[in-house]
Amino acid sequence: MTTTVPRIAEAGEQPALSTQTHVDLARELHQAEQDRIQLRHFSSRFPEMGFEDAYRISRAWSDIKINEGQKVIGHKIGLTSRAMQKSSQIDEPDFGTLFDEMMYESGQSIDNKRFILPRVEVELAFMLKKPLGGPRVSIADVYRATEYVTPALEIIDARIEQRDRDTDAPRRVFDTISDNAANAGIVMGAAPFHVDALDLRWVGSMLYKNGVIEETGLAAGVLGHPASGIAWLARRLHSIGEQLEAGEIVLAGSFTRPVPMAPGDVIHAEYGELGSLNFALS
Repeated sequence: MTTTVPRIAEAGEQPALSTQTHVDLARELHQAEQDRIQLRHFSSRFPEMGFEDAYRISRAWSDIKINEGQKVIGHKIGLTSRAMQKSSQIDEPDFGTLFDEMMYESGQSIDNKRFILPRVEVELAFMLKKPLGGPRVSIADVYRATEYVTPALEIIDARIEQRDRDTDAPRRVFDTISDNAANAGIVMGAAPFHVDALDLRWVGSMLYKNGVIEETGLAAGVLGHPASGIAWLARRLHSIGEQLEAGEIVLAGSFTRPVPMAPGDVIHAEYGELGSLNFALS
């Protein structure tokens, strides 16, 4: 599978930080993930940084993972729903890279030692059968490029503090982008369905933790239609000379707020006629 990782946010934007700083911060993120110790906000340490810097840091971290032998399997888009934007105090989407080591099957017991402060979100995953890119990608284009859609759970984590330990200031979008859009894991395993099988806006889910419903939501919460997130990402990547590739998994964005987890928690998500997903955090 040929694929790419994001390089920059906007064509023509110039970075404020040096290439060495991008690499150094990526190494800090990689170490923070391994040590399970959060970092202070990059945006506070480097207030001059912008989108270009954030995506270059994210790419540099992706390069570290690739050099260690991890395989890119797709992309994620985050902060697409009002629920997610409000919970993160951020008002625009971001996107990140998915790696094979993040993939889990429904029913697994997942080791909490892989995470710092894990949370779980309800999503839909699109599997692409052909490339998708261009400046005017639409929902119809997404439908034509999609082999199937399937329920998914995303485990997110924060290698950078959500709120500063001293000032309580929230992190900025530059921090979440640098942090690979907070991605840490993907749980799949429910039956796939054709993109035309039903109105995706009305796909709903009930998210349980330890038998108690924590969240419910409809996929319309993602920009009005989950395929809108895929189209947004394709247009965004086009602006930097990239595209979504055949064989990639694309997480369309959460339509519930993130639910915190701790060791011993059992997560179960019901998608009605589309089946269910579950895992335990050990």
